[in-house]
Amino acid sequence: MSEYLHNIQFSFQPYVLRFRFEAGTSRGVMNEKTSYLLRAFEKDNPSVVGWGEAGPLPKLSVDDLPDFGSIMENYVEKLSGSSIPCDPKSVLDWCSRQVPENLPSIRFAFETALLDLAQGGERKIFDTGFFHGKMAIPINGLIWMGKKEMMMEQIEKKLSEGYSCIKMKIGAIGFSEELDLIARIRSRFGADKIVLRVDANGAFSPEEAGEKLRKLAEWDIHSIEQPIRPGQLDEMARLCRSGILPIALDEELIGLTGREEKLRLLEIIKPQYIILKPTLHGGIRASQEWIQLAEELGIGWWMTSALESNIGLNAVAQFTSTYAINIPQGLGTGQLYHNNFNSPLTISNGYLRYLPNPSLWDIRV
Repeated sequence: MSEYLHNIQFSFQPYVLRFRFEAGTSRGVMNEKTSYLLRAFEKDNPSVVGWGEAGPLPKLSVDDLPDFGSIMENYVEKLSGSSIPCDPKSVLDWCSRQVPENLPSIRFAFETALLDLAQGGERKIFDTGFFHGKMAIPINGLIWMGKKEMMMEQIEKKLSEGYSCIKMKIGAIGFSEELDLIARIRSRFGADKIVLRVDANGAFSPEEAGEKLRKLAEWDIHSIEQPIRPGQLDEMARLCRSGILPIALDEELIGLTGREEKLRLLEIIKPQYIILKPTLHGGIRASQEWIQLAEELGIGWWMTSALESNIGLNAVAQFTSTYAINIPQGLGTGQLYHNNFNSPLTISNGYLRYLPNPSLWDIRV
């Protein structure tokens, strides 16, 4: 490959991902989700293609906008014809200048399509041991909200599949029923066997959050994601100071741009963890900045996909593998869809692996 990408052309199209089941969260149930797939190629070499995915989450992403398709089209037209250096830092620098951080899923799509193209169009985003099949990423098994029986079936399935970390979404079926599910898990598997995380998606009020955290803490919970709605900084800081349960910020990070704004949030709340979704939090370069700030302040972190197809999941996983990983990540969502793309990504015994065989990719749109 040349040291430069010359006369890059971009094109995109929407792709509707269809869930295998009703995916419940405290914000409602999802049956399908639209992603926008971005192609990047050099005009003189159109057979080599880099792929990216812009997949804003409905009612959550700052770029979940009615005219998203038009915005995407404007950037495709504006940036086509560009020439840039191939090295990853230059690619990320260029994308940071061209696409604002408040269009996080669009920036992420351009970052990953260009990183892929710069390395030969074989879905290599970062040249790590993970891409070459020499390392695996520990992941949590995700339990979606639903009827109690349905959630218990999910839990049994994840445990039988060898997961050592389970993440359970709560806040929809009734707190007492959710506590009962957690008690049933703990009756079979102690804290030394299964790590339990819960994700409230902001479902608790500040007035009730402390008591609910105390009840959850009785069951050796690793952490709780976003117990109260974002934007209540003093209340969230108080919960983090209480030490009842380790708290991980998720939605709280959405929409923040620039180093100073991010640093201010972390210094005020002082969470135990932050959770990063490049699609939501500004793309790869912005996520790198979040990680740097968190580590400087002694705050833990893990990465999570945001309901992307295997195109986006692959990019998030390879980005994650550029760091030394010692706790489970949230990267198992590729199995959610009827019509996902075939890829070398596999999950076994609670680990995400990449089989080093580009021919396993099958992207047809």
